[in-house]
Amino acid sequence: MSICALVAASEFNAEHFSCAYKTGTFDEVIAVDAGFAHLEALGIAPDLALGDFDSLGYVPSCRRVSQHAPEKDKSDLELALERALMRRYDEAHVYGALGGRLDHTVANLQLFARFSEQGMRVTAFDHGSAVCALSGPDVLDLPALDFGTVSVFSMSDEAQGVFERGMKYALDDEPLSNRTSRGLSNELTGQPALVGVESGTLLVFHPLV
Repeated sequence: MSICALVAASEFNAEHFSCAYKTGTFDEVIAVDAGFAHLEALGIAPDLALGDFDSLGYVPSCRRVSQHAPEKDKSDLELALERALMRRYDEAHVYGALGGRLDHTVANLQLFARFSEQGMRVTAFDHGSAVCALSGPDVLDLPALDFGTVSVFSMSDEAQGVFERGMKYALDDEPLSNRTSRGLSNELTGQPALVGVESGTLLVFHPLV
């Protein structure tokens, strides 16, 4: 399983990233524009710095730099995800892409769904929680936690064959549309849990261990 870490400019879970980095989880680390400053503060040199660097304010000194013009039709994070997909990573772990400006967060969630549909599982990490884009047919295993909530939303007009197990409320082979709040705030009960989808794309919001 190959994993690329992308570090963007928004709220950054430095503790979670550092732990994963030190244990060798990532095959490559990409700093996305001002995400470079997050890594610099940790004393970590990314493998690549990518972006127009308008947020960072300067072109960083890095072993590899991919600079883009500010006038473009894709966000820096979209360009970074395209690079991770082109390099055929199985997963992208994204930091600094949630919180901050709501329009950026919505754009990023849409990107996570798109790249999941193209075959790369994308998980974005916040403080205490994560969101995973899951495209069917696929299953996400969640560890046993005594408390916490899991929310599942369709990014497709309708996701088919959605199921949840090991939580307070069960879904069993049900459709889930993108025009409902059904799927919000299921409860973990101390058992291993899982979420699955037969077709379509889900966003699964879950606690970090």
